[in-house]
Amino acid sequence: MRVLGVDPGLTRCGVGVVDGAPGRPLSLVEVGVVRTSPDAPVAQRLHEVEVALLQWVERTAPDAVAVERVFSQHNVRTVMGTAQASAVAMLVAARLGLPVALHTPSEVKAAVSGNGRADKAQVAAMVTRLLRLDAPPRPADASDALALAICHVWRGGAAARIEAALAKAGAR
Repeated sequence: MRVLGVDPGLTRCGVGVVDGAPGRPLSLVEVGVVRTSPDAPVAQRLHEVEVALLQWVERTAPDAVAVERVFSQHNVRTVMGTAQASAVAMLVAARLGLPVALHTPSEVKAAVSGNGRADKAQVAAMVTRLLRLDAPPRPADASDALALAICHVWRGGAAARIEAALAKAGAR
């Protein structure tokens, strides 16, 4: 299974693609960050994120897209930008017929590190180890996107296969 992980954000949107299957070694396909200027109008920034994510999907051909579920923050302005970028990622996937999964930050941390309260350094260290990289991906948004993809391969992928099998069985 190939999964595109998206750590949504307007200024920095982490993007990472991983190949793998539960119980088998994972491999890095590509990782990076989509950046937009905080001085640009929000609509333009969202369009830039959309165009970049479309390019990522075309280039890497994922089987699914995993997006971090937006959670409540004290800074309303930050959470709005994150939610908007998240919606763009989901829209890009839906438009292309790709399944979308939302994973909470604690779910991702638990999947990758075994601790739902792990800090960014612990998550980055585990991503580095699991993907057999020489160094942690930078910035943290890139590492977080890979963690989302890994989480989905290990947790979401199995759930998606079960749902598909149940849907198929129900169609008979």
